[in-house]
Amino acid sequence: MTEETTAPLKIVVLVKHVPDVQFDRHIDSGSLRLDRAESVLSELDEYAVEAAVALVESQGGFAAGHEVIAATMGGKSASNSVKKALQMGASSGLHLNDEALAGSDTIATSKALAALVEHVGDVDLVVTGMSSTDAETSVVPAQLAERLNFAQLTHALAVDFDADSRVLTIRRDHADRTLSLAAALPAVLSVTDQANEPRYPNFKAIMAAKKKSLTEVDLAGIGLAADAVGAPGSHSAVLNAKARPAREAGTVINDSGQAGIALVDFLAEQKLI
Repeated sequence: MTEETTAPLKIVVLVKHVPDVQFDRHIDSGSLRLDRAESVLSELDEYAVEAAVALVESQGGFAAGHEVIAATMGGKSASNSVKKALQMGASSGLHLNDEALAGSDTIATSKALAALVEHVGDVDLVVTGMSSTDAETSVVPAQLAERLNFAQLTHALAVDFDADSRVLTIRRDHADRTLSLAAALPAVLSVTDQANEPRYPNFKAIMAAKKKSLTEVDLAGIGLAADAVGAPGSHSAVLNAKARPAREAGTVINDSGQAGIALVDFLAEQKLI
């Protein structure tokens, strides 16, 4: 990205509060929902925050009037992930907090997030991670683009922005080819964990984040009914959940000259060959 001045950009970067991968995950037996007591900013969303802030910095910085709004949906503790994004450089925060959101699948989630983006108004770009580290569906960015009628540029490994044409160009690698995709704003952009190196907030950035605004809204505030999200607004439901069985001991093959044959027999039994 080359450093130049452009018309102010209003960017919403979506972040998610997810169970910390350092701890075992647990399903609540009553609600059949993931226990989110020990949660943090999704690691993959750090790349989205970095992409949004770096884009603004390449276009003259926040002094030029650009905005990076870190937004999330979820319970009270979800605001902690927005605060982390503010420490990483986002200019303001927005938290959709409503009890009715609990149990939302991707369809209901994208509906709520699209309404939240529309509530912000005049958004040029929505930035997300490649997926969340809890469900890892990777479908919400595409659903958002459809709901918002924005162009879709997903799984970006590199991002470039032309200020004059207001066209965003990305590189996407596949197993057998590399694609270059471009679209004019407004757009939804998702970036992979290879797109950049997220910055680590220093003490100055942490203190500065305390002075940034973090606004909380509920469903009524963004014009959504409670039954549009959560379990009533979802197209899928968890019917049953149980703990993963304990790992069984592996098979040890002692080589007495027949180890190769024993290995082949084992692979055949497991239907791996």
